[in-house]
Amino acid sequence: MGNQAIPVEAIKYDDRGLVPTIVQDYLDGTVLMMAWMNQESLQKTIETGETWFWSRSRQEFWHKGETSGHLQLVKSLRYDCDSDCLLITVEQIGDIACHTGERSCFHRVNSHVEAPPADTLSQVYAVVRDRRDHPTETSYTSKLFAGGDNKILKKIGEESAEVVMACKDDDPAAKDAVTQSAIAGEVADLFYHTLVALAHHNVDLKAVYRKLQERRS
Repeated sequence: MGNQAIPVEAIKYDDRGLVPTIVQDYLDGTVLMMAWMNQESLQKTIETGETWFWSRSRQEFWHKGETSGHLQLVKSLRYDCDSDCLLITVEQIGDIACHTGERSCFHRVNSHVEAPPADTLSQVYAVVRDRRDHPTETSYTSKLFAGGDNKILKKIGEESAEVVMACKDDDPAAKDAVTQSAIAGEVADLFYHTLVALAHHNVDLKAVYRKLQERRS
């Protein structure tokens, strides 16, 4: 677990001895839940590498996932500039953090259940998978899926070439917004068509993120 040296005594707890704690998915940034910690539960979290909180209603410690199996393996632990709020990134076992069975406790918007916000690639990937599972005649993405590997991979080849040409045309001495936009646009097209290929082969985007995490060092 990263940042294990967090000084638990330096945290500014409220008059109840508690500090609000935000829990976030370490791969795609989804905010999973908010709970409360006191100094002892924070210490337990640091020592065990799994999240422990303090229940205000039951007045007792609770080990996240102890009964459900949906443990949270701590990847990093940070505190804010005022030392009165914690941010923990975790690997969420089972991909479920909410007691309702949802991935995130923040899954409701205007009384409608929606996927919790994540990074942009994950959000686009969710749309791509929806087009795969609920195709429409007017959807370009649905048409790609209908064409199978031949159509999808042909587009990836074309977009890869477009990225190469956009970079070749770049003038290092003229880093203007137009040039940067051209390269960014072609890379965005390549990313999008690659997401379609991942969805076509039922590869979870988070599996790609895990590979990238492994290569960080």
